[in-house]
This record gives sequence, structure tokens and C-alpha cells, in this order.
Amino acid sequence: MTSPLFDLTGKTALITGGNSGIGLGMAEGVAAHGADVCIWGTNADKNAAALETLQAHGTKVHAIKCDVSDEAAVNTAFGETLEKFGRVDSCFANAGVGGGGRFAELPTETWRKVMNVNLDGLFFTLRAAAKHMVERAKDGDPGGRLIGTSSLGALCGMAGGEAYAGTKGAVISIMQGLAVEHARFGVTANSILPGHIETAMTEKNYENEKFANAIMPRIPARRWGSPDDFAGIAVYLMSDASNYHTGDTFLIDGGFFIF
Repeated sequence: MTSPLFDLTGKTALITGGNSGIGLGMAEGVAAHGADVCIWGTNADKNAAALETLQAHGTKVHAIKCDVSDEAAVNTAFGETLEKFGRVDSCFANAGVGGGGRFAELPTETWRKVMNVNLDGLFFTLRAAAKHMVERAKDGDPGGRLIGTSSLGALCGMAGGEAYAGTKGAVISIMQGLAVEHARFGVTANSILPGHIETAMTEKNYENEKFANAIMPRIPARRWGSPDDFAGIAVYLMSDASNYHTGDTFLIDGGFFIF
């Protein structure tokens, strides 16, 4: 039986990029603990497949096709989310893209794409969620969770990945600011920093024998992370157990950074 402390029944989670990888891992975690879940993703087929997976947990689930870099699309999708669920208790701004190369030769187009999705998309999404949570609090219903997916890359020198790492470093600063600004409304804000996680976005790296042989010995856990490794932290951050925990960074990397 689920502990009441981690019982998410009656709570709704919005997870961008929730149709695969880390986002789907978080979605499955909170759904398994009773949360209703709305996922946003840009691929309709992946949305449908993720929806089928989540329905097995027996809670209310819904998927919306949304490009978070499009401000109007985010506002429309957030409105649809509220129509379907009535409220958003936790917003996981998880959608992101990679992109990089030698910095001196990096095309401006690549830089802009990474910034548009990873930073603008996070801003548009969390702004809508924060506004909703503040309005609820002023109506006598305080509380809420804002979570941003950062990266181990925000803490390490990521050669050839300055655009991606730059956005992920900014996520930490943004979430800390949100934590301070919204504490009086009962809203917490935290960052999740994945390490070397095997997902569709990263699989090419891990198929590269040279890369794998260089990185794996530096991971004390001696394995790549998986989406399932993010279920627990998502449940904790969404639950009443984390009511007083805000402004933090949760590094999920199998010990890579400290080794």
C-alpha cells in the first residue's frame, strides 16, 4: 500500500516532453502513485503510445501535441490542460533538445533552436503554471510544484555542448529564483539534473564505443541511467513529503560527478 505521505491521489501533474525518456519515466512514477497526468509532446504517435502506457496505471491521463518553443501553443495547451483536469498541482518543465558542435563553428541556427526549446520553452511553460498556482493561492488554495529538468552538463565543462549546457545552467538559476519568489504561495521550485541516461536523445552517444569506454568507468554505479530512475524523485517532489524542500538541485547520475 502506498504511504499517505507519497499518495498523489487527487493531484494533477503536467509533464512536458512526457511522451518518452525521462519525462515518461517521471509520468509513470507519479501515475503509479495515484496522480492524474497530462503529457505534452511534439510527436503525435509517441504521445499516443505514451498515453497507452500511462493508462495502465488507472488514473486520468491526457496527451497534447505542443511545441513548447511556441508561446501561443503553450498558452493554448495549458488552457486545454485546465479544461481536462481543472488544476495543475505540479508542472515538470522537462522538454528539451540537444545540439552542438565545435563552438567556433557553431551555426547560429543551432544555437537559437536549443535556446528556443530549452529556455524559452521552460519559461513559457513555468510562467503559465506559476500564474495558475498564484491565482489559486490568492483564492485560498495555496500550494504547487515547479520542477525544471537541468543536466549534469550544467556542472561540467561540456566541450562541444556549450549551447545545451548553457541552457541547463540557466535552468538552475531560474528555479532558485522561482523558489524564493513563490514560497509565500506554498509553491516549491526545484531542478533535476540527469547524468548519463540512456534515452532516444542520447542512444547514439552510448553506441559509440570510444565514448562509452571513456565514460562508463567514471560512473560508480557502472551502468547508464534509465527513465525509471526518475520515477522516485518525481513522486517525492510532487508529494507532501517535499513541502519544505525548495530551491534545490537533485543530481541523478550514479555518482559520476563526485567520482
